[in-house]
Amino acid sequence: MNHIRQIAAKLPEYGIDAMLVTSEAGERYALGFHGEGLALICGEGCWYFTDSRYIEAANRQISNVHIDCVGAGRGHRTLAAEVIEKLGLATVGFEGGSMSVDELTVYEEALPCTLVPASGLISGLRAAKDEKELALMKKAQAITDRVFANILDFIRPGMTEREVAARLVYDMMRLGGSRPSFDPIVAAGANGSMPHAVPGDTVIERGMFVTMDFGCVYEGYCSDMTRTVAVGGPTQEMRTVYETVLRAQKAGIAAARAGVEGRQVDAAARQVIEAAGYGAYFGHSFGHSLGLEVHEGPNFSPGEGRIMPSGAVVSAEPGIYLPGKFGVRIEDVLILTPNGCENITASPKELIVL
Repeated sequence: MNHIRQIAAKLPEYGIDAMLVTSEAGERYALGFHGEGLALICGEGCWYFTDSRYIEAANRQISNVHIDCVGAGRGHRTLAAEVIEKLGLATVGFEGGSMSVDELTVYEEALPCTLVPASGLISGLRAAKDEKELALMKKAQAITDRVFANILDFIRPGMTEREVAARLVYDMMRLGGSRPSFDPIVAAGANGSMPHAVPGDTVIERGMFVTMDFGCVYEGYCSDMTRTVAVGGPTQEMRTVYETVLRAQKAGIAAARAGVEGRQVDAAARQVIEAAGYGAYFGHSFGHSLGLEVHEGPNFSPGEGRIMPSGAVVSAEPGIYLPGKFGVRIEDVLILTPNGCENITASPKELIVL
């Protein structure tokens, strides 16, 4: 699976002769392959340069691309410069969002062309997933759902956050994921008030909430989900907060569809939490796009004025975080359509008491 044709078709819109692809996610999107290489895409075709560690795999997995192996005195930029000069490519776009100033200086000195930032070309295409991409993301999410079902039988009082996180990672890879899509979050009790708490040696005790935020990568594409469960009987306050977060999530999901601004979806969920008196304890956005990276755009955030495209894959993850007490977050992943959305997270989200 590659998107060379789609990238090439966008070049005139950005006023460039070619696109230089150097990021891991960009390389994976363009070629369906990642080998720490460099791709150059233009109307005449695609050139890909990698090293001896990846050349055999590249020749096996990539089709209809000119592939060359770098070597002594013939690095990635030297090979790209030869193609640029041969084809007379005057203006070449680059991924400004993933290239440092120092890297840009090196490329400008090495390439016989004018380099212009064109991050929006690839990120814009990546915002709307095609059917093949969606199939991979559904598979990644299905693995994550199975992991959650398994962890419910694993968690018990006396266990540490770190032990639970280790089990999540083990099961994600055992069940088919290539790696976690991010370091998992496991937050017990008062640690749950920190949305990005790092799993540590806190011991899980009865009467605690445990929030778990995790996901895996399957053939390059990410999953992401969060569930908060109670270990032992929760207090009435814990139940009230949980139900408020769940109502907010459902309200946001009901508003989620292609063709609306991201901030409209965020507002639908946020007003539920604010009406319940917890507005000050929900500080992050309702959701973010994901795909080859776990955080992409556009987002369901208060400041997101972009229109959500059909085929966008976006998380739905409101939360309430009470410092010194506990936190609750519930997260599903949605595929946006013109008429609504498809929720690809199958795990139950009514309050689970272990």
